[in-house]
Amino acid sequence: MTATADMILEKRKARRRLTFWRVLAIVAVVIAIIAILPSFSGGMAGPHIARVSINGVIFHDVDREKLINDLVDDDQVKAVVVAIDSPGGTLVGSEALYDGLRKVADKKPVVAVMSELAASGGYMTAIAADHIVARRNTLTGSIGVIMEAPNFAGLLEMVGVDVTRIKSAPLKAEPSPTTRPSPAAIAATQDLIDDGFEWFKGLVAERRDLSGNALDRVTDGRVFSGNLALELGLIDALGDEQTALDWLQEEREIDADLKVLDRKWTKEAKQWPWSMLEDVSVAFSQPERIIRVSPRLYAVWNAPIGAYGR
Repeated sequence: MTATADMILEKRKARRRLTFWRVLAIVAVVIAIIAILPSFSGGMAGPHIARVSINGVIFHDVDREKLINDLVDDDQVKAVVVAIDSPGGTLVGSEALYDGLRKVADKKPVVAVMSELAASGGYMTAIAADHIVARRNTLTGSIGVIMEAPNFAGLLEMVGVDVTRIKSAPLKAEPSPTTRPSPAAIAATQDLIDDGFEWFKGLVAERRDLSGNALDRVTDGRVFSGNLALELGLIDALGDEQTALDWLQEEREIDADLKVLDRKWTKEAKQWPWSMLEDVSVAFSQPERIIRVSPRLYAVWNAPIGAYGR
């Protein structure tokens, strides 16, 4: 083969490589544009009602906080539906969610729709809305604060393990999982619980216009069905999301033809077995996201066996 023929072949290969990279670059630009466009002022959705779903245990989430803050100034969002199916969560996580939704409610109508469960911190989320709708048999209430800390002192004594703790003060790092709590440590923890509870109770009193015996009756920690919650003034109506949309139309003059669009702050869950592999990866790389052993204040309801008909 002559040198000229070699040059021709080399030029053809170079041209093919160049074409390949050009096509790849164009595809990348198109994907980037598709990804970026929806983030501008509500994207291409136009005027709509935003649905924000609060599912599972509530922890503080900066991505969720940003999404809710963005709703405040998004002129394309005419109202917000908060769909709740949660037993509650940490006091801080629930507080941040409540505060964020109140900021939204200062600018546009917010309505909460309870599903299976909207208890404790889930109920705190609901009272941030202007109107609360629940199913007749939704479980709600459980207004209160709890702290649970595992204690292995008895087990350690049984196996002959002694833990030496040197502290700057008697109440430092109490309660501890390795020593039996002293009366002073229990009293200090109770003060913390009482402070959080009085704050939570105050929110309920303010948002639901309850006081005296009526307030005490709904804040003793018990759960209520949606039907009982309506009688006690904890919610406003029985129904579903359509009931909430009807209220927005009738009471807040929100256009009935507006679409309801989900606003999400998390990636879609992966299917098994990829989800299992991801969980294992997270457990090794970020164990603090899987194992939460340090004491923290919770506004949460733990479902007893049978609560869901099992």
